[in-house]
Amino acid sequence: MSNFKNVGFLVATKLVIVESPSKAKTIEKFLGPDFKVLPSVGHVIDLPAKGLGVDTRRNFTPKYVVIPGKEKVLLELRRASRQASEVYLAADPDREGEAISAHLARALELSNPRRAIFNEITKNAVQEAIHHPRVIDDRLVDAQQARRILDRLVGYKISPLLWRRVQKHTSAGRVQSVAVRLIVDREVAIRGFIPEEYWTLVADLSKVKEKKLFSAELIRRVDAGAKDKLRIGSEAQMQVILDDIAGAEYRVTAVERKKTKSMPSLPYITSSLQQDSSSRLRFSPKKTMKIAQELYEGIDLGGGRTGLITYMRTDSTRVSDEAQKAVRGYISNGYGSKYIGPGPKGKQRANVQGAHEAIRPTDVLRLPQSLHGVLTADQLKLYSLVWRRFVASFMAPAVFDSTRVTIQAGSYLFAATGSTLSFEGYYAVWPREEKDALLPDLETGELLRLHKLNPQQHFTEPPPRYSEASLVKELEELGIGRPSTYVPIISTIQGRKYVKLENRRFVPLELGETVDRLMKKHFPEIVDVQFTAGVETELDHVEDGERGWAELLSSFYGDFKRALSLAEKEMERVERPIVEIGEPCPECGQPLVIKQGRFGEFVSCSNYPECKYSRQMQTKIGVACPRCGNDLVERRTKRGRIFYGCGTYPACDYALWDRPVPEPCPHCGGLVTRASRGKPILRCTECGQEVAELQPTREPAAVG
Repeated sequence: MSNFKNVGFLVATKLVIVESPSKAKTIEKFLGPDFKVLPSVGHVIDLPAKGLGVDTRRNFTPKYVVIPGKEKVLLELRRASRQASEVYLAADPDREGEAISAHLARALELSNPRRAIFNEITKNAVQEAIHHPRVIDDRLVDAQQARRILDRLVGYKISPLLWRRVQKHTSAGRVQSVAVRLIVDREVAIRGFIPEEYWTLVADLSKVKEKKLFSAELIRRVDAGAKDKLRIGSEAQMQVILDDIAGAEYRVTAVERKKTKSMPSLPYITSSLQQDSSSRLRFSPKKTMKIAQELYEGIDLGGGRTGLITYMRTDSTRVSDEAQKAVRGYISNGYGSKYIGPGPKGKQRANVQGAHEAIRPTDVLRLPQSLHGVLTADQLKLYSLVWRRFVASFMAPAVFDSTRVTIQAGSYLFAATGSTLSFEGYYAVWPREEKDALLPDLETGELLRLHKLNPQQHFTEPPPRYSEASLVKELEELGIGRPSTYVPIISTIQGRKYVKLENRRFVPLELGETVDRLMKKHFPEIVDVQFTAGVETELDHVEDGERGWAELLSSFYGDFKRALSLAEKEMERVERPIVEIGEPCPECGQPLVIKQGRFGEFVSCSNYPECKYSRQMQTKIGVACPRCGNDLVERRTKRGRIFYGCGTYPACDYALWDRPVPEPCPHCGGLVTRASRGKPILRCTECGQEVAELQPTREPAAVG
């Protein structure tokens, strides 16, 4: 359905084109009756869906086409632009937004396009952008075009080869293949990990005339250096130490007291928001960015739509002077001047776009508790997270009274540490997770009483599998991808069935390991971490005007073409092993096997095509069927849509479309589901009541 109404009767003299319909609604009310705001609904021009779309013999000239389905959008935008005296292109403030603006300018044949840039959708920011437009930045457009063509060359040249040698619907990508490699390499390290034994010794002590215990851990021998921590590798070694200190006195040899500070974190950028949202709210990066987009584009607060946070695809921690003044004023009025800190001092990473800001609330005086009942539960959680992190970053550090006590027993030294919060600082708005560790008032030379020695055996742990948050962090630290690419990377490698999430950790699947092995063997440069990070740096050089986009592609394509030609000759055909599930086919009696299809694995008869029996794989989700008590399983329709049904079907045909939640309804004990469409709520299927999710317990201070 069209997003345009009565464009043919346009009376506005000025046209503003943005990306999304919701953004258009928010902005239009800021500009008055002389403006009309229309959405392009994302890109309207791109490389063709079929075919390479790049002339590699003519300086990598792209063959752009109108995206199928966008013809009507473009027609109506062209009609509206011809009736307008001025046209402002106000797509998002990044490379993609610049490319969208450039493509629109060409497609609409605009003689004097104005580029309007704003990092937040508020009245002041939008009006300022309209009053001070700039020209389209060709360097940003070139950088986007270089990335788009480079990714097309890699994907469209390697993927067909993988289709022929592995299976259909496999693909390779300049960034996705590196992400798969990281996950596979981590799994290989886990499989090859050999645990090492070690022991620790903790003494439960107290003052001589007191019963309150504190703990001290064995750290080293008296004659060892301060940094030479004692390592105990076996039970026999531990027993020697226990024998040495049997009957020894425990005496305090040193007491160090000092003030320590805990500094607040920097305000959020895209990667840190995704990481924190995953660990604190259990939101996936995709969900985080979807909600952040809603908060950025505008929420109806009663007097119209207003953007609540700044642009959420950013790698900059910069904060505008106006926002700094506002947050310091809020802290001073709400908490007192002693709570005002120096503000973010972190060093910007190289090639950060200077025009961008950190992710912050557009109005710091719009407190999270004022939005109860206005935002959805998930929107409020994310807004509260952004608000608290931003305010905390400008608050004073927390101050602790820290004590470290060294205790001698025979020829060994033990250490005990304690700390108490003496000034809460930024913890006034940011939840504190650790608790005070209390020590009694001890003095040098004081004799202590031993209550118990606790020797404990441990084994070293293998490196952990990547979670969504830790994978994003790793990609960022390695310089792979950019803020706008983290979510597509994670979605792609899961959608291609290269990896899966198991207990919120990535596990490589057989197909992913197969493709990774072939890529390492035949295209080592493509999956090389340093090479991929270097490409990102080269794209930044294009954006800075230090290198031409076609020159970058030319330097890459020669070696890539030779590697591709060699792989065509040498890449072996992969015969995937047949996995039987231990059941006979109910129609012909032959063994049932697992096969890979368009929507993932399914069960099929090994006698295919003579016998065409097949069924879906049944993935248990840990929820009982409310009708018969058996396990509910995840299933798919013929079109690939997920639903949840009883595993005993057709004996029991119970099914539902919203994902069941493992916890029962607190009101009636019935089955609770999380809505997969519309407002994200928890609702009981039995009593129909909404089930409230946990909300932050501490509220920020009100001003005044």
